[in-house]
Amino acid sequence: MIQLIRGFKDILPGETELWRHIENVATSLFEDFGFKEIRIPVMEKTELFARSIGEDTDIVEKEMYTFPDRKGDLITLRPEATASIVRSYIQHKLYASDPVRKFYTIGPMFRRERPQKGRYRQFYQINAEVFGLGSAYIDAQLIFMLMSLFSRLSVTDTEAHINSLGCPVCRPDFRTAISEFLSSKTDALCEDCQRRSSRNPLRVLDCKVPTCREAVTDAPSVLDHLCPECAEHFDILKTSLKNLDVPFVTDKRLVRGLDYYTRTTFEIQTGSLGAQNAVAGGGRYDGLVKTLGGPDIPAIGFAIGFDRLTEITGLKASDFEQKPDLFIAALGEKSQSKALEWACALNMQGIKAETAFGDSSLK
Repeated sequence: MIQLIRGFKDILPGETELWRHIENVATSLFEDFGFKEIRIPVMEKTELFARSIGEDTDIVEKEMYTFPDRKGDLITLRPEATASIVRSYIQHKLYASDPVRKFYTIGPMFRRERPQKGRYRQFYQINAEVFGLGSAYIDAQLIFMLMSLFSRLSVTDTEAHINSLGCPVCRPDFRTAISEFLSSKTDALCEDCQRRSSRNPLRVLDCKVPTCREAVTDAPSVLDHLCPECAEHFDILKTSLKNLDVPFVTDKRLVRGLDYYTRTTFEIQTGSLGAQNAVAGGGRYDGLVKTLGGPDIPAIGFAIGFDRLTEITGLKASDFEQKPDLFIAALGEKSQSKALEWACALNMQGIKAETAFGDSSLK
């Protein structure tokens, strides 16, 4: 018997109804906030992810499903959605009439990670992205919307962790400070971080290897190196979240694993998932549209891990299994013919009617 590929899973009836319920709650909320659905391909040119996510990241170096097509061009199954949405925004000139656009998408992503509880090689995400607004107020609104989704799904054990990564003006100063700090920690770093400490030192702060995490415990904080504009942006974000009654903590170690982030970064963490406690995350990527060939337009977005979200809702697939409204019992060929007509007529009126065909028992 042919089995599933390791790290993949089937979503069976019952569970699909549960997923559809969560999707409906999310899409209804997002559309109330002015978001419109966008659907993007599951495959893109590898260059798109290398240029956006960053060639030094674990995702690009180790986790992407990449292969050549018949012409020899490198193609990658999308490991995340933001880069594809940015590419679509640029390619179709969606900024032409109005640069302010809000999109959401739901679908599968692919990463060749080590399979573990709550992590799959094909995993599903809910993504929301906002283009054309650089204000900290939209950052706060996006985090508020995200927390509101958890509330609507009766998930209460959540907290927003926020940080700022600065901008091209102030980040070089922090990069120098973190590089000097890491120069004395080389022996404690894993092989990847030893290599990255000189090329992209911020990546070291995102490493999940225990020895690396311990080594950077007392590392410099980017918050101590923000320029006045970035500091004001972060202050407005914190004040706005307080005014919106969003529970949050400032997490100076929060970097996220993608190179395109600037200024605001955030994660939603829960106590319901153990060590793997992040159920959603995102941030601002003000330079990415320009990096990928578009105009200089700010943007921010987030992704929710769908598989993890289903774990913490407390909802069960059995609660969503659909049962017929009525069953038409038919004995004999003529009765079955009539039962077929009745069942189809009722189905067309929105009534879930079923009947038995063939020689099976009615018991």
